[in-house]
Amino acid sequence: MRRRSVRLSALITAVAAVGSLSVAAAPAAPPPSDRGTPPKEPVAVGYGGAVASVDPDASAIGVDVLRRGGNAVDAAVATAAALGVTEPFSAGIGGGGYFVYFDADSGRVHTLDGRERAPLSADESLFLENGEPLPFDEAVTSGLSVGTPGTPATWDAALDAWGTTSLRKAVRPAAKLAHRGFTVDETFRSQVADNEERFRDFPASAELFLPGGELPEVGSTIRNKDLARTYTKLGRRGVDAFYRGPLARDIADTVQDPKVAEGAERVVRPGDMTARDLRAYDVKFQDPTHVDYRGLDVYGMAPSSSGGTTVGEALNIMENQDLSEASKKEFLHHYLEASKLAYADRGRWLGDAAYEDVPVEGLLSQEFADARACLVDDEKAMQSPVAFGDPRDPAGCERGDQVAPLTYEGTSTTHLTTADRWGNVVSYTLTIEQIGGSAMTVPGRGFLLNNELTDFSFAPAAEDVPDPNLPGPGKRPRSSMSPTIVLEDGKAAFALGSPGGSTIITTVLQTLVNRVDRDMSLPEAIAAPRATQRNTEETLLEKDLYDSSVRGELEDMGHLFAETGEIGAATGIERLGRGKWLAAAEPERRGAGSAMVPHPVRQDR
Repeated sequence: MRRRSVRLSALITAVAAVGSLSVAAAPAAPPPSDRGTPPKEPVAVGYGGAVASVDPDASAIGVDVLRRGGNAVDAAVATAAALGVTEPFSAGIGGGGYFVYFDADSGRVHTLDGRERAPLSADESLFLENGEPLPFDEAVTSGLSVGTPGTPATWDAALDAWGTTSLRKAVRPAAKLAHRGFTVDETFRSQVADNEERFRDFPASAELFLPGGELPEVGSTIRNKDLARTYTKLGRRGVDAFYRGPLARDIADTVQDPKVAEGAERVVRPGDMTARDLRAYDVKFQDPTHVDYRGLDVYGMAPSSSGGTTVGEALNIMENQDLSEASKKEFLHHYLEASKLAYADRGRWLGDAAYEDVPVEGLLSQEFADARACLVDDEKAMQSPVAFGDPRDPAGCERGDQVAPLTYEGTSTTHLTTADRWGNVVSYTLTIEQIGGSAMTVPGRGFLLNNELTDFSFAPAAEDVPDPNLPGPGKRPRSSMSPTIVLEDGKAAFALGSPGGSTIITTVLQTLVNRVDRDMSLPEAIAAPRATQRNTEETLLEKDLYDSSVRGELEDMGHLFAETGEIGAATGIERLGRGKWLAAAEPERRGAGSAMVPHPVRQDR
């Protein structure tokens, strides 16, 4: 297999030719305190680093950090804090996430597992009542679903290990944004509308997100002075202000005794999180996952996330196929079959490695991938769901007869990507689980609590299939978050990630192979229509793929399809060389994203 460089000499020309993905840059934005909400631009090219997120206020704050001399870690934390203001239904200090960092000086990739943890009192019966699993919609809006948040500890650990600024300075712009307010867009309003009934049942949430008892109007201003005060307290007193003392007690009280509106008919079960759980929380420094794909080094997140192993296994399965010359049908067929097999193995083997024996090395070995790849028929789709393999003892083309379940994961997550002038890169995915999380705002503190523990299996799917994702004391639920950094010759080539629950893995995988195997520019790879196959009977297709002729060609091979709405909402950055960076975000999905650079350059068309 020949090596395929990701450095395309005609990259800028290709990007500019994508029409709506123009990189013709506006003048550099002034500091966030001196302007209103900047416009959303999905592509930016320039110098001094790059920031890509879903929100222009957040991206502008991150770029301002870079412009003032901060590094990629400083910018990532500042951007994330701002997203906690403007994207409170997707992320915030009431949740958790995964932080992947490339240090240009050492050439090493580091990761932080800031995933939420179950209470120390939890066991496998966490979501059982009278011996039966709780209805999912009842578990979601409850104290039972709330995991001990990891986001503040992640910010603090990342800044302490690799940043150049303090937590106080990193969160200050977001505190100002929360105090002065931000402009409501259609996406924000629609997310409130989707959660209106839940928010009305919690007075603190209704007061914050339903001003005057009504849905916020597009174009109106939302202020969150409680969150501004919380951020200021974190900055002044450090991360211990979150995990100890009055704020920690307020979080535990909200979980143990949810404050439900008078007259509300919703049954909101309390949880068992205590102040002790908050004091005991720790963020984990751990090695990344790593595979070699077409001569590139692909780094991702190890368990408790399943993202790095599943993306890595799928890439290894595809490694021995030259997809650069494949037809669209052939390319999609191999991508879907590799996804199917990798998800089959994910369901059986992935859980929190602090509690489960997760065979990471085996899952990422080329020997195991080859044993799975030989099941792929060039002319015919495998009937799914397919059985899982055994990475501890790979048996070539052994089909097996046991299938592991696919657990539900909420789609309300966000991803940001940053780079700096020195070549350091951050890929950071953070979440509060589904849109609106648990719907419970900590009174007087201005942030929603997650419902992340619903990512656990509620009960074993089958007696004869071990489930590594059952709840346990202090355990982290399995995640699909897949922040990814790709290196070439020891330097950052590009980085990406996405929200989307269990579709995160396929979004990252498809975007990555579009970029590497299909010679798409990064903006083209992000914008391309998506398919997600997660070892389910049907593959979900976005409309443009569902309506295309290739669907019929794949159906003739045995693939089954259903149409779905948007899949994922990716952001990424790419190093163009000579100090120039490209930032890329969605041009349309989730209302489009925001790509910025400190010093933009205008490209000739």
